[in-house]
Amino acid sequence: MWKGRFTAETADVVLRFSQSLDLDWRLARCDIMGSIAHARMLGRVGLLSQEESDALEKGLRQVAQEIESGEFEPRIDLEDVHMNIEARLTSILGPLGAKLHMGRSRNDQVATTLRLYLRETLIRIGSRLADLLDALLRLSERDEEILVPGYTHLQQAQPISMGHYWLSHFQAFSRDARRLLFAIESLNECPLGSGALAGSTLPLDRAFTAEILGFPKPTENSLDTVGQRDYLLDIHGFCSVFGIHTSRLSEDLILYSSQEFGWIRLPDAFCTGSSMMPQKKNPDVLELIRGRTGQFIGHLVDLLVNLKGLPSTYDRDLQEDKRGLWESLDLMESVFSVLTPLLGQVEVDEERAKAGFENGLLLATDVAEYLVLKGVPFRQAHEKVGKTVAWCIRENRSLSALTAQEWKALLPEAGEDLPALLDARVSVSRRQTYGGTAFAQVAIQRAQGKRKLENLREALSRIPGPEIDL
Repeated sequence: MWKGRFTAETADVVLRFSQSLDLDWRLARCDIMGSIAHARMLGRVGLLSQEESDALEKGLRQVAQEIESGEFEPRIDLEDVHMNIEARLTSILGPLGAKLHMGRSRNDQVATTLRLYLRETLIRIGSRLADLLDALLRLSERDEEILVPGYTHLQQAQPISMGHYWLSHFQAFSRDARRLLFAIESLNECPLGSGALAGSTLPLDRAFTAEILGFPKPTENSLDTVGQRDYLLDIHGFCSVFGIHTSRLSEDLILYSSQEFGWIRLPDAFCTGSSMMPQKKNPDVLELIRGRTGQFIGHLVDLLVNLKGLPSTYDRDLQEDKRGLWESLDLMESVFSVLTPLLGQVEVDEERAKAGFENGLLLATDVAEYLVLKGVPFRQAHEKVGKTVAWCIRENRSLSALTAQEWKALLPEAGEDLPALLDARVSVSRRQTYGGTAFAQVAIQRAQGKRKLENLREALSRIPGPEIDL
Protein backbone atom coordinates (compact mmCIF):
# COMPACT_ATOMS: atom_id res chain seq x y z
CA MET A 1 0.00 0.00 0.00
CA TRP A 2 3.02 2.30 0.21
CA LYS A 3 5.10 0.91 -2.70
CA GLY A 4 5.10 4.28 -4.46
CA ARG A 5 7.41 5.77 -1.84
CA PHE A 6 9.67 2.76 -1.23
CA THR A 7 12.19 1.05 -3.49
CA ALA A 8 12.49 -2.21 -1.51
CA GLU A 9 9.93 -4.76 -0.35
CA THR A 10 9.26 -5.00 3.36
CA ALA A 11 11.47 -7.67 4.90
CA ASP A 12 9.70 -10.88 5.89
CA VAL A 13 10.98 -10.57 9.43
CA VAL A 14 9.45 -7.10 9.64
CA LEU A 15 6.13 -8.39 8.30
CA ARG A 16 6.03 -11.05 10.96
CA PHE A 17 7.05 -8.61 13.68
CA SER A 18 4.65 -5.83 12.73
CA GLN A 19 1.56 -7.77 11.64
CA SER A 20 -1.51 -7.40 13.85
CA LEU A 21 -3.79 -10.12 12.52
CA ASP A 22 -3.48 -12.00 15.80
CA LEU A 23 -4.97 -8.91 17.47
CA ASP A 24 -7.44 -7.46 15.01
CA TRP A 25 -8.95 -10.33 13.03
CA ARG A 26 -11.76 -10.50 15.59
CA LEU A 27 -12.70 -6.99 14.41
CA ALA A 28 -13.48 -8.11 10.85
CA ARG A 29 -17.26 -7.89 11.05
CA CYS A 30 -17.17 -4.43 12.64
CA ASP A 31 -14.58 -3.26 10.13
CA ILE A 32 -16.91 -4.25 7.31
CA MET A 33 -19.82 -2.39 8.94
CA GLY A 34 -17.67 0.74 9.11
CA SER A 35 -16.67 0.29 5.47
CA ILE A 36 -20.28 -0.11 4.36
CA ALA A 37 -21.14 3.11 6.19
CA HIS A 38 -18.23 4.84 4.49
CA ALA A 39 -19.29 3.54 1.07
CA ARG A 40 -22.84 4.76 1.60
CA MET A 41 -21.55 8.19 2.61
CA LEU A 42 -19.27 8.40 -0.44
CA GLY A 43 -22.31 7.73 -2.62
CA ARG A 44 -24.40 10.27 -0.72
CA VAL A 45 -21.90 13.12 -1.23
CA GLY A 46 -21.26 12.26 -4.90
CA LEU A 47 -17.71 10.92 -4.60
CA LEU A 48 -19.11 7.61 -5.87
CA SER A 49 -22.10 6.96 -8.06
CA GLN A 50 -25.01 5.22 -6.38
CA GLU A 51 -24.24 2.13 -8.48
CA GLU A 52 -20.63 2.13 -7.27
CA SER A 53 -21.70 2.58 -3.66
CA ASP A 54 -24.19 -0.27 -3.94
CA ALA A 55 -21.60 -2.52 -5.59
CA LEU A 56 -19.10 -1.82 -2.81
CA GLU A 57 -21.66 -2.70 -0.18
CA LYS A 58 -22.57 -5.91 -2.00
CA GLY A 59 -18.91 -6.85 -2.28
CA LEU A 60 -18.29 -6.11 1.41
CA ARG A 61 -21.22 -8.29 2.37
CA GLN A 62 -19.74 -11.10 0.28
CA VAL A 63 -16.44 -10.72 2.13
CA ALA A 64 -18.31 -10.85 5.43
CA GLN A 65 -19.97 -14.12 4.43
CA GLU A 66 -16.63 -15.60 3.36
CA ILE A 67 -15.10 -14.67 6.72
CA GLU A 68 -18.04 -16.11 8.67
CA SER A 69 -17.92 -19.38 6.74
CA GLY A 70 -14.15 -19.67 7.17
CA GLU A 71 -13.57 -19.56 3.43
CA PHE A 72 -11.52 -16.37 3.69
CA GLU A 73 -7.99 -17.01 4.99
CA PRO A 74 -6.19 -13.75 5.89
CA ARG A 75 -2.66 -13.19 4.59
CA ILE A 76 0.07 -12.08 6.95
CA ASP A 77 1.81 -10.10 4.21
CA LEU A 78 -1.22 -7.79 4.16
CA GLU A 79 -0.47 -6.89 7.76
CA ASP A 80 -3.88 -6.40 9.33
CA VAL A 81 -7.61 -7.02 9.10
CA HIS A 82 -8.27 -3.77 7.24
CA MET A 83 -5.87 -4.42 4.37
CA ASN A 84 -6.95 -8.06 4.07
CA ILE A 85 -10.57 -7.04 3.66
CA GLU A 86 -9.70 -4.29 1.18
CA ALA A 87 -7.51 -6.64 -0.85
CA ARG A 88 -10.26 -9.25 -1.04
CA LEU A 89 -12.82 -6.60 -1.99
CA THR A 90 -10.53 -5.38 -4.78
CA SER A 91 -10.07 -8.93 -6.06
CA ILE A 92 -13.87 -9.19 -6.29
CA LEU A 93 -14.62 -5.73 -7.74
CA GLY A 94 -11.39 -4.72 -9.47
CA PRO A 95 -10.44 -1.02 -9.46
CA LEU A 96 -13.72 -0.08 -7.77
CA GLY A 97 -12.54 -1.83 -4.59
CA ALA A 98 -9.56 0.53 -4.45
CA LYS A 99 -11.89 3.53 -4.38
CA LEU A 100 -13.29 2.59 -0.96
CA HIS A 101 -10.35 4.04 0.96
CA MET A 102 -10.76 7.58 -0.36
CA GLY A 103 -11.27 10.05 2.47
CA ARG A 104 -10.06 7.81 5.24
CA SER A 105 -6.90 6.47 6.86
CA ARG A 106 -6.34 3.29 8.75
CA ASN A 107 -5.99 5.61 11.75
CA ASP A 108 -9.64 6.68 11.79
CA GLN A 109 -10.72 3.32 10.34
CA VAL A 110 -9.30 1.27 13.20
CA ALA A 111 -10.57 3.75 15.78
CA THR A 112 -14.10 3.38 14.37
CA THR A 113 -13.89 -0.40 14.08
CA LEU A 114 -12.60 -0.73 17.63
CA ARG A 115 -15.35 1.46 19.05
CA LEU A 116 -18.04 -0.51 17.22
CA TYR A 117 -16.64 -3.77 18.55
CA LEU A 118 -16.23 -2.49 22.09
CA ARG A 119 -19.73 -1.04 22.25
CA GLU A 120 -21.20 -4.42 21.33
CA THR A 121 -18.92 -6.22 23.77
CA LEU A 122 -19.58 -3.89 26.68
CA ILE A 123 -23.34 -4.08 26.18
CA ARG A 124 -23.05 -7.87 26.37
CA ILE A 125 -20.86 -7.62 29.48
CA GLY A 126 -23.38 -5.20 30.96
CA SER A 127 -26.11 -7.78 30.51
CA ARG A 128 -24.00 -10.37 32.33
CA LEU A 129 -23.25 -7.88 35.09
CA ALA A 130 -27.01 -7.35 35.42
CA ASP A 131 -27.44 -11.12 35.84
CA LEU A 132 -24.82 -11.10 38.62
CA LEU A 133 -26.60 -8.24 40.36
CA ASP A 134 -29.88 -10.13 40.06
CA ALA A 135 -28.29 -13.21 41.66
CA LEU A 136 -27.16 -11.12 44.64
CA LEU A 137 -30.65 -9.64 45.04
CA ARG A 138 -32.12 -13.13 45.07
CA LEU A 139 -29.62 -14.26 47.70
CA SER A 140 -30.46 -11.22 49.82
CA GLU A 141 -34.15 -12.04 49.72
CA ARG A 142 -33.53 -15.71 50.50
CA ASP A 143 -31.15 -15.04 53.40
CA GLU A 144 -32.60 -11.86 54.88
CA GLU A 145 -33.64 -13.55 58.15
CA ILE A 146 -30.39 -15.49 58.58
CA LEU A 147 -28.01 -14.06 61.19
CA VAL A 148 -24.25 -14.26 60.72
CA PRO A 149 -21.30 -12.53 62.35
CA GLY A 150 -20.06 -9.35 60.72
CA TYR A 151 -16.32 -8.77 60.81
CA THR A 152 -13.84 -5.95 61.01
CA HIS A 153 -10.11 -6.75 60.98
CA LEU A 154 -11.34 -10.33 60.37
CA GLN A 155 -12.51 -10.38 64.00
CA GLN A 156 -16.15 -10.81 64.97
CA ALA A 157 -17.73 -7.39 65.36
CA GLN A 158 -21.54 -7.34 65.34
CA PRO A 159 -24.35 -9.64 64.19
CA ILE A 160 -25.79 -8.83 60.76
CA SER A 161 -28.45 -10.08 58.41
CA MET A 162 -26.95 -12.28 55.71
CA GLY A 163 -29.26 -10.48 53.32
CA HIS A 164 -27.46 -7.29 54.29
CA TYR A 165 -24.13 -8.95 53.54
CA TRP A 166 -25.16 -9.96 50.01
CA LEU A 167 -26.39 -6.42 49.37
CA SER A 168 -23.00 -5.01 50.34
CA HIS A 169 -21.54 -6.80 47.34
CA PHE A 170 -24.53 -5.74 45.24
CA GLN A 171 -23.61 -2.13 46.00
CA ALA A 172 -20.02 -2.67 44.88
CA PHE A 173 -21.05 -4.26 41.60
CA SER A 174 -23.71 -1.61 41.00
CA ARG A 175 -20.95 1.00 41.13
CA ASP A 176 -19.17 -1.11 38.52
CA ALA A 177 -22.32 -0.84 36.41
CA ARG A 178 -22.02 2.95 36.50
CA ARG A 179 -18.38 2.69 35.46
CA LEU A 180 -19.40 0.42 32.60
CA LEU A 181 -22.03 2.85 31.35
CA PHE A 182 -19.49 5.67 31.57
CA ALA A 183 -17.00 3.62 29.55
CA ILE A 184 -19.63 3.05 26.86
CA GLU A 185 -20.45 6.76 26.83
CA SER A 186 -16.76 7.69 26.53
CA LEU A 187 -16.31 5.63 23.34
CA ASN A 188 -19.65 6.41 21.76
CA GLU A 189 -18.49 8.93 19.15
CA CYS A 190 -17.63 8.25 15.52
CA PRO A 191 -14.00 8.78 14.35
CA LEU A 192 -14.65 8.23 10.62
CA GLY A 193 -13.65 11.24 8.56
CA SER A 194 -10.81 12.29 10.86
CA GLY A 195 -8.37 10.81 8.35
CA ALA A 196 -4.77 10.22 9.35
CA LEU A 197 -4.83 13.25 11.66
CA ALA A 198 -6.17 16.37 9.91
CA GLY A 199 -9.47 15.46 8.27
CA SER A 200 -9.89 15.52 4.51
CA THR A 201 -10.18 17.93 1.58
CA LEU A 202 -12.99 15.73 0.25
CA PRO A 203 -16.60 16.71 1.05
CA LEU A 204 -17.21 13.96 3.62
CA ASP A 205 -20.42 13.88 5.66
CA ARG A 206 -19.22 12.76 9.09
CA ALA A 207 -22.62 13.19 10.72
CA PHE A 208 -24.14 10.77 8.22
CA THR A 209 -21.66 7.96 8.92
CA ALA A 210 -22.01 8.56 12.65
CA GLU A 211 -25.78 8.27 12.40
CA ILE A 212 -25.91 5.02 10.43
CA LEU A 213 -23.29 3.44 12.71
CA GLY A 214 -25.38 4.31 15.78
CA PHE A 215 -23.07 6.96 17.20
CA PRO A 216 -24.75 10.06 18.68
CA LYS A 217 -22.16 12.34 17.04
CA PRO A 218 -18.76 12.44 15.32
CA THR A 219 -15.62 13.03 17.36
CA GLU A 220 -14.77 16.73 17.67
CA ASN A 221 -11.03 17.00 16.97
CA SER A 222 -9.23 14.93 14.35
CA LEU A 223 -5.82 15.13 16.06
CA ASP A 224 -7.22 13.90 19.35
CA THR A 225 -9.39 11.29 17.65
CA VAL A 226 -6.61 9.21 16.12
CA GLY A 227 -4.24 9.36 19.08
CA GLN A 228 -6.32 9.23 22.26
CA ARG A 229 -7.17 5.98 23.99
CA ASP A 230 -8.89 7.39 27.07
CA TYR A 231 -11.92 5.23 26.40
CA LEU A 232 -9.70 2.14 26.66
CA LEU A 233 -8.40 3.40 30.00
CA ASP A 234 -12.02 3.73 31.13
CA ILE A 235 -12.67 0.13 30.12
CA HIS A 236 -9.52 -1.11 31.84
CA GLY A 237 -10.47 0.89 34.93
CA PHE A 238 -13.89 -0.74 34.97
CA CYS A 239 -12.35 -4.19 34.55
CA SER A 240 -9.78 -3.58 37.28
CA VAL A 241 -12.26 -2.40 39.91
CA PHE A 242 -14.68 -5.16 38.96
CA GLY A 243 -11.84 -7.65 39.39
CA ILE A 244 -11.06 -6.27 42.85
CA HIS A 245 -14.71 -6.63 43.83
CA THR A 246 -14.88 -10.22 42.61
CA SER A 247 -11.63 -10.97 44.42
CA ARG A 248 -12.92 -9.63 47.73
CA LEU A 249 -16.17 -11.57 47.38
CA SER A 250 -14.21 -14.71 46.53
CA GLU A 251 -11.93 -14.23 49.53
CA ASP A 252 -14.94 -13.93 51.83
CA LEU A 253 -16.53 -17.09 50.51
CA ILE A 254 -13.23 -18.99 50.69
CA LEU A 255 -12.79 -18.00 54.34
CA TYR A 256 -16.38 -18.53 55.42
CA SER A 257 -16.49 -21.99 53.81
CA SER A 258 -13.34 -23.16 55.61
CA GLN A 259 -13.56 -25.55 58.57
CA GLU A 260 -12.60 -22.74 60.94
CA PHE A 261 -15.65 -20.70 59.90
CA GLY A 262 -17.82 -23.27 58.20
CA TRP A 263 -21.08 -21.38 57.77
CA ILE A 264 -20.90 -21.06 53.97
CA ARG A 265 -21.34 -24.21 51.88
CA LEU A 266 -20.02 -24.05 48.34
CA PRO A 267 -21.56 -26.19 45.57
CA ASP A 268 -19.58 -29.35 44.80
CA ALA A 269 -19.83 -28.65 41.07
CA PHE A 270 -17.73 -25.50 41.51
CA CYS A 271 -15.05 -27.02 43.74
CA THR A 272 -12.34 -29.63 43.25
CA GLY A 273 -10.70 -32.30 45.37
CA SER A 274 -7.18 -33.34 46.15
CA SER A 275 -5.17 -35.93 44.28
CA MET A 276 -3.79 -37.12 47.61
CA MET A 277 -6.18 -36.19 50.43
CA PRO A 278 -9.64 -37.74 50.05
CA GLN A 279 -11.38 -35.37 52.47
CA LYS A 280 -10.49 -32.15 50.65
CA LYS A 281 -13.00 -29.82 49.02
CA ASN A 282 -11.01 -27.00 47.48
CA PRO A 283 -12.61 -23.68 46.37
CA ASP A 284 -10.52 -23.59 43.20
CA VAL A 285 -12.96 -21.51 41.13
CA LEU A 286 -12.99 -18.74 43.72
CA GLU A 287 -9.23 -18.94 44.11
CA LEU A 288 -8.75 -18.58 40.35
CA ILE A 289 -11.07 -15.57 40.25
CA ARG A 290 -9.06 -14.05 43.07
CA GLY A 291 -5.77 -14.95 41.39
CA ARG A 292 -6.64 -13.59 37.97
CA THR A 293 -7.56 -10.14 39.27
CA GLY A 294 -3.93 -9.12 38.88
CA GLN A 295 -4.26 -9.51 35.12
CA PHE A 296 -6.94 -6.79 34.98
CA ILE A 297 -4.72 -4.43 36.94
CA GLY A 298 -1.63 -5.37 34.94
CA HIS A 299 -3.30 -4.62 31.61
CA LEU A 300 -4.42 -1.21 32.89
CA VAL A 301 -0.87 -0.38 33.95
CA ASP A 302 0.47 -1.71 30.63
CA LEU A 303 -1.69 0.72 28.64
CA LEU A 304 -0.92 3.63 30.97
CA VAL A 305 2.80 3.08 30.47
CA ASN A 306 2.34 2.74 26.71
CA LEU A 307 0.47 6.04 26.47
CA LYS A 308 2.39 8.22 28.89
CA GLY A 309 5.32 9.05 26.60
CA LEU A 310 3.69 9.12 23.16
CA PRO A 311 3.72 12.29 21.07
CA SER A 312 0.43 13.58 19.71
CA THR A 313 -1.75 11.74 17.18
CA TYR A 314 -1.16 8.19 15.98
CA ASP A 315 1.95 6.15 16.74
CA ARG A 316 2.45 2.47 15.95
CA ASP A 317 2.80 1.79 19.68
CA LEU A 318 -1.00 2.03 19.76
CA GLN A 319 -1.26 -1.22 17.83
CA GLU A 320 -0.45 -2.87 21.16
CA ASP A 321 -3.45 -1.32 22.87
CA LYS A 322 -5.57 -4.34 22.00
CA ARG A 323 -3.37 -7.10 23.37
CA GLY A 324 -4.18 -6.59 27.04
CA LEU A 325 -7.66 -5.33 26.21
CA TRP A 326 -8.75 -8.60 24.61
CA GLU A 327 -7.32 -10.57 27.53
CA SER A 328 -9.21 -8.46 30.06
CA LEU A 329 -12.51 -8.62 28.17
CA ASP A 330 -12.20 -12.37 27.62
CA LEU A 331 -11.32 -12.86 31.29
CA MET A 332 -14.30 -10.74 32.30
CA GLU A 333 -16.66 -13.00 30.40
CA SER A 334 -15.07 -16.14 31.83
CA VAL A 335 -15.50 -14.81 35.38
CA PHE A 336 -19.19 -14.20 34.74
CA SER A 337 -19.54 -17.73 33.36
CA VAL A 338 -18.60 -19.27 36.72
CA LEU A 339 -19.31 -16.67 39.42
CA THR A 340 -23.01 -16.08 38.77
CA PRO A 341 -24.01 -19.78 38.68
CA LEU A 342 -21.79 -20.50 41.69
CA LEU A 343 -23.59 -17.84 43.72
CA GLY A 344 -26.91 -19.35 42.71
CA GLN A 345 -25.95 -22.56 44.53
CA VAL A 346 -24.24 -21.17 47.65
CA GLU A 347 -25.88 -22.22 50.93
CA VAL A 348 -25.69 -20.66 54.40
CA ASP A 349 -25.56 -22.79 57.58
CA GLU A 350 -27.36 -20.54 60.05
CA GLU A 351 -26.84 -22.80 63.04
CA ARG A 352 -23.10 -22.97 62.41
CA ALA A 353 -22.99 -19.20 62.04
CA LYS A 354 -24.88 -18.61 65.29
CA ALA A 355 -22.66 -21.05 67.15
CA GLY A 356 -19.74 -18.84 66.29
CA PHE A 357 -21.06 -15.95 68.37
CA GLU A 358 -22.83 -17.78 71.20
CA ASN A 359 -20.63 -16.03 73.78
CA GLY A 360 -22.62 -12.89 73.06
CA LEU A 361 -19.61 -10.61 72.79
CA LEU A 362 -20.89 -9.30 69.45
CA LEU A 363 -23.55 -7.50 71.46
CA ALA A 364 -21.10 -5.37 73.46
CA THR A 365 -21.80 -2.31 71.30
CA ASP A 366 -25.52 -2.71 72.03
CA VAL A 367 -24.73 -2.47 75.75
CA ALA A 368 -22.60 0.65 75.24
CA GLU A 369 -25.36 2.31 73.22
CA TYR A 370 -27.88 1.29 75.90
CA LEU A 371 -25.78 3.18 78.46
CA VAL A 372 -25.59 6.19 76.13
CA LEU A 373 -29.39 6.30 76.13
CA LYS A 374 -29.17 6.30 79.93
CA GLY A 375 -27.05 9.46 79.78
CA VAL A 376 -23.58 7.94 80.06
CA PRO A 377 -21.02 9.62 77.73
CA PHE A 378 -20.00 7.17 75.04
CA ARG A 379 -16.31 7.02 75.97
CA GLN A 380 -17.22 6.17 79.55
CA ALA A 381 -19.80 3.65 78.36
CA HIS A 382 -17.16 2.06 76.09
CA GLU A 383 -14.77 1.65 79.04
CA LYS A 384 -17.43 0.22 81.33
CA VAL A 385 -18.57 -2.33 78.79
CA GLY A 386 -14.97 -3.22 77.94
CA LYS A 387 -14.38 -4.11 81.58
CA THR A 388 -17.57 -6.16 81.58
CA VAL A 389 -16.38 -8.05 78.50
CA ALA A 390 -13.05 -8.74 80.18
CA TRP A 391 -14.93 -10.12 83.24
CA CYS A 392 -17.05 -12.40 81.03
CA ILE A 393 -13.93 -13.77 79.34
CA ARG A 394 -12.22 -14.44 82.68
CA GLU A 395 -15.34 -16.09 84.09
CA ASN A 396 -16.19 -17.94 80.87
CA ARG A 397 -19.66 -16.37 80.83
CA SER A 398 -21.76 -15.40 77.83
CA LEU A 399 -22.53 -11.71 77.70
CA SER A 400 -26.05 -12.42 76.55
CA ALA A 401 -26.69 -14.92 79.41
CA LEU A 402 -26.05 -12.58 82.32
CA THR A 403 -28.98 -12.02 84.68
CA ALA A 404 -30.40 -8.62 85.51
CA GLN A 405 -28.78 -8.88 88.94
CA GLU A 406 -25.37 -9.62 87.43
CA TRP A 407 -25.72 -6.70 85.08
CA LYS A 408 -26.63 -4.45 87.97
CA ALA A 409 -23.52 -5.53 89.81
CA LEU A 410 -21.33 -4.94 86.79
CA LEU A 411 -23.05 -1.79 85.52
CA PRO A 412 -25.07 0.18 88.07
CA GLU A 413 -26.87 1.99 85.22
CA ALA A 414 -28.30 -1.30 83.88
CA GLY A 415 -32.04 -1.74 84.25
CA GLU A 416 -34.37 -4.71 84.14
CA ASP A 417 -34.90 -4.10 80.42
CA LEU A 418 -31.28 -4.77 79.39
CA PRO A 419 -31.19 -8.61 79.23
CA ALA A 420 -34.11 -8.71 76.78
CA LEU A 421 -32.16 -6.51 74.38
CA LEU A 422 -29.16 -8.83 74.35
CA ASP A 423 -30.37 -11.19 71.66
CA ALA A 424 -28.75 -11.28 68.24
CA ARG A 425 -32.06 -11.09 66.36
CA VAL A 426 -33.24 -8.19 68.52
CA SER A 427 -29.90 -6.47 67.98
CA VAL A 428 -30.14 -6.76 64.20
CA SER A 429 -33.76 -5.65 64.07
CA ARG A 430 -33.00 -2.53 66.15
CA ARG A 431 -30.31 -1.23 63.78
CA GLN A 432 -32.77 0.92 61.89
CA THR A 433 -30.45 3.66 60.69
CA TYR A 434 -30.73 4.23 56.94
CA GLY A 435 -28.58 1.61 55.22
CA GLY A 436 -28.28 -0.47 58.40
CA THR A 437 -28.69 -4.21 58.87
CA ALA A 438 -32.22 -4.19 60.34
CA PHE A 439 -34.50 -6.50 58.39
CA ALA A 440 -36.75 -3.60 57.42
CA GLN A 441 -33.76 -1.62 56.18
CA VAL A 442 -32.50 -4.61 54.18
CA ALA A 443 -35.88 -4.81 52.48
CA ILE A 444 -35.65 -1.11 51.60
CA GLN A 445 -32.13 -1.56 50.23
CA ARG A 446 -33.24 -4.50 48.14
CA ALA A 447 -36.14 -2.52 46.68
CA GLN A 448 -33.70 0.24 45.77
CA GLY A 449 -31.39 -2.38 44.31
CA LYS A 450 -34.15 -3.72 42.10
CA ARG A 451 -34.71 -0.23 40.74
CA LYS A 452 -30.98 0.13 40.07
CA LEU A 453 -31.02 -3.16 38.20
CA GLU A 454 -34.02 -2.11 36.15
CA ASN A 455 -32.30 1.18 35.32
CA LEU A 456 -29.17 -0.66 34.22
CA ARG A 457 -31.06 -2.98 31.90
CA GLU A 458 -33.02 -0.05 30.50
CA ALA A 459 -29.86 2.02 29.97
CA LEU A 460 -28.22 -0.85 28.08
CA SER A 461 -31.30 -1.34 25.92
CA ARG A 462 -31.32 2.35 24.95
CA ILE A 463 -27.79 2.35 23.53
CA PRO A 464 -28.27 2.48 19.75
CA GLY A 465 -26.54 0.10 17.40
CA PRO A 466 -25.64 0.46 13.73
CA GLU A 467 -28.34 0.47 11.09
CA ILE A 468 -26.21 -1.99 9.12
CA ASP A 469 -27.03 -5.62 9.70
CA LEU A 470 -24.51 -8.31 8.77
